[in-house]
Amino acid sequence: MEKQPTVPPDAKPGPAPIFTQTETQVLTKFNSDLEQGLSTPTAAQRLAKNGPNELTAHVTPKWVMFLRQFNNVIIYILLFAAALTLLLQHYSDAIVIGLVVIINALIGYFQEVNASNSLEKIKSLLSTDATVIRDGQRTDIPASQLVIGDIVYLEAGDNVPADMRLLDADNLRIQEAALTGEADSVLKDFTPLDSALTPLAERTNMAFASTAVTNGSATGIVVATGHDTELGQIADDVSNVKAAKTPLMKELDDLGKWISYFIIGIAIALFVFGWWIDLYALPTLALAVVTMVVGSLPEGLPASTSVILAMGVNRMAKHNAIVKTLPAVETLGAVDVIATDKTGTLTKNEMTAQDIITREHCYQVSGTGYAPEGQIMLNQQPATVTDDATLVKLLTAGFEANDTILQQEDGHWIINGEPTDGAFLTLYHKGLGATEPAVTELDRIPFDSDYRYIARLDVDEAGQHEIFIKGAPDKLYAMATAADPNFDRAHWDNVIQDLTHQGKRVVAVGHKLVGADVDEVTHATLQQGVDFLGIVGIIDPPREEVIAALKEMRTAGVKVKMITGDHPDTAAAIGRQLGLADDIQSITGAELDQMSPEELRANINRYDVFARTTPSNKLAIIDAYQQTGKVTAMTGDGVNDAPALKKADIGVAMGIKGTDVAKDAADMILVDDNFTTMTKAIREGRHLYTNIKKTIAFLLPTSFAEGLIVAFSILMQQALPLVPTQLLWINMVSAITIQFAFIFEPEEQGIMQRPPRKTGTSLLNKHDVFQMAYVSVLIAVMGLWAFDWLTSSGVSHVIASTITVNIIVLGKVFYLFNIRTPHLAFSRHFWSNPMAFATIGLLLALQLLLVYLPFMQGVFKTGNMSWSQWGIAIAAGFVTLIVTEADKVIRILIDHRRRSAMR
Repeated sequence: MEKQPTVPPDAKPGPAPIFTQTETQVLTKFNSDLEQGLSTPTAAQRLAKNGPNELTAHVTPKWVMFLRQFNNVIIYILLFAAALTLLLQHYSDAIVIGLVVIINALIGYFQEVNASNSLEKIKSLLSTDATVIRDGQRTDIPASQLVIGDIVYLEAGDNVPADMRLLDADNLRIQEAALTGEADSVLKDFTPLDSALTPLAERTNMAFASTAVTNGSATGIVVATGHDTELGQIADDVSNVKAAKTPLMKELDDLGKWISYFIIGIAIALFVFGWWIDLYALPTLALAVVTMVVGSLPEGLPASTSVILAMGVNRMAKHNAIVKTLPAVETLGAVDVIATDKTGTLTKNEMTAQDIITREHCYQVSGTGYAPEGQIMLNQQPATVTDDATLVKLLTAGFEANDTILQQEDGHWIINGEPTDGAFLTLYHKGLGATEPAVTELDRIPFDSDYRYIARLDVDEAGQHEIFIKGAPDKLYAMATAADPNFDRAHWDNVIQDLTHQGKRVVAVGHKLVGADVDEVTHATLQQGVDFLGIVGIIDPPREEVIAALKEMRTAGVKVKMITGDHPDTAAAIGRQLGLADDIQSITGAELDQMSPEELRANINRYDVFARTTPSNKLAIIDAYQQTGKVTAMTGDGVNDAPALKKADIGVAMGIKGTDVAKDAADMILVDDNFTTMTKAIREGRHLYTNIKKTIAFLLPTSFAEGLIVAFSILMQQALPLVPTQLLWINMVSAITIQFAFIFEPEEQGIMQRPPRKTGTSLLNKHDVFQMAYVSVLIAVMGLWAFDWLTSSGVSHVIASTITVNIIVLGKVFYLFNIRTPHLAFSRHFWSNPMAFATIGLLLALQLLLVYLPFMQGVFKTGNMSWSQWGIAIAAGFVTLIVTEADKVIRILIDHRRRSAMR
């Protein structure tokens, strides 16, 4: 059966969508009257039936938000550890673990509160007042009281209070960039549209809630209020999107489950075994098993992970990137796809004239944005502008036929008016400097959609009257032909086609000398003929630095996809300039709407550019990538980006041009709107993940070794070599010293030449598990052997226990050198992390206090060690490094042979 077209979101029940119906049909449909409006009783009935024109959302109580932060496997492990330490009456350790639990919960809580704040920001976008006709009288009412069928007046400076079908419009322009991504304000009219599939950005007879009227006036009828508006749909999407766990947190959760199941399983088995053979008294056996569990639990893992991530957040802040949640800074390291808005992110969102085509010459213009910095070039050389009278006249005409103001504020050049007009103001200053034309305005024809040009009549100091005009080329063609029957329209069509293919907006410019008795400009005067000066190609230019950033991302295996509200040809042209892909493939939002979720998922990876998209399209695109197993990042700055920013694995908002809604929905904010910061974030994310993995690979076997010593002692039916306080000391002293060495570990070479890591797999590979097992056993066996040998040689239990503690600690120290780098420990990389040696020095200082300080001896049951006994501990620890380095040599040789065989 043929697939039915998707109905646009704001289409109402009836024979056709609102934007395809005539004014009479619309008024009839909503039982309203253009002159009388709604009656007060009718408005009251509709308000009671449909509710106020405002956005509401279910508010989750703050205490519920806080409590659900504890629904996490790692938190369960920490709480279990805290309970056990309390049971053992080690209150200081229980307090430290409890603080880690509370800190993690607070981080998650504030992250969730920030997400709910984005809904409040969307609600604040709705206009507060509206001018309507009720009972035949024009009156101002609160916008929340608007109902469907109300007749509303719009004027320049107003925010549109609800979704409206325009019934009348006079030179109306509305800025819809935050909603559609279209950089320029949109010229509106009230003519019915032909297609029911017209995309949101092209519905020129509609005005949408929260958009801003920049020019003209209009009358419209309210067709949707509150949650039924396009803005309301975005608010609902933001509310409905559930923030997913980051890939790292998923992997840590899986690891936490594995660790907890493993430790609990071993503990139960040991308890049953000890009870069965009647090894110890039941309280003693229970304490031994608890000691094993405490020793095995890597309590410092969540704290270490948080500190490593926090250091990454701090480093990113120095690159003008504010990361709102700790896991987000690592997520970018796993990203496969970055879906990015075009306007203001990949481009400057500042229209720039790049080409000037006159009858004689083709000029290029350097410099981008509204800053009057750049030159007009001819044949790759700076042009002498004053030598070309036609060029001077074209620049002057573009400057004079203008309704916009260009000014500098706080070191930035900004415009007040239309971006296209702003491009002509900047162009004039690039060519002719700061001195403005010495003319006086006599009359003007403002731009209007009916005729699509702007004209102005000036008089210069010599008394010469002259008309300047700029507008749509096809409108100026007829005027040019009237002045010159030989006007070569085919030539100019070819010029325009070439510029349009490059994604440039084309504006024609002309002028006309008139007599001194002419003091007004009329359409009739213009139709009698104008001198066609040329064509100007204008574009929202790509950011220069983005091109290099995209190249580096492609090298790193990260694909960048452009999502925009622009025309597909324009978007594809920008994509080619940016080097988005070797062969740009584009698709429109309307075409996406024709696909089922399954079809979209099957075809999503084919496309590089998504044009004319709606907010729901963006959400569907992100979801489709995630359904194919991709880790996604979304960058944007508009209200329309908010649902997708929240849905993506990491949302990135622009700090300068980004709306508050986008910033609140995002996980990271680029303070300077610099997309190139994304490459630094990807690099930093990969660096952090590597260091976190090293931390885990270090912590787990050394923690398990402590538990194994207890487990082996139970199995061998002998006295425990270590007491609980000693195990807790080992964990604590490691947590505050050597495990933090990985925070400062420099990034490995070639980190940006690797593809993104595969998600959904275990944090530890098979070799990691193998090494973790044999290192755990090795350190445990060395400790137990030394304890048995020493006690059998007449050394006291206290001294033997103290030596065993130091064997474990020094085993950790030597294992650190193996884990730090994929290269051999004693290579040029040995000194690459000075902080590793500082943390080792601190650790050894603490160990000396443990061994020789009387107060510590009393608390931790330790005694003075001789130099020879320190030699035993060092030698036993060094064995760990020898064995693990031998393993590394074998792996390096195998990898080298594999690569040689592939050549």
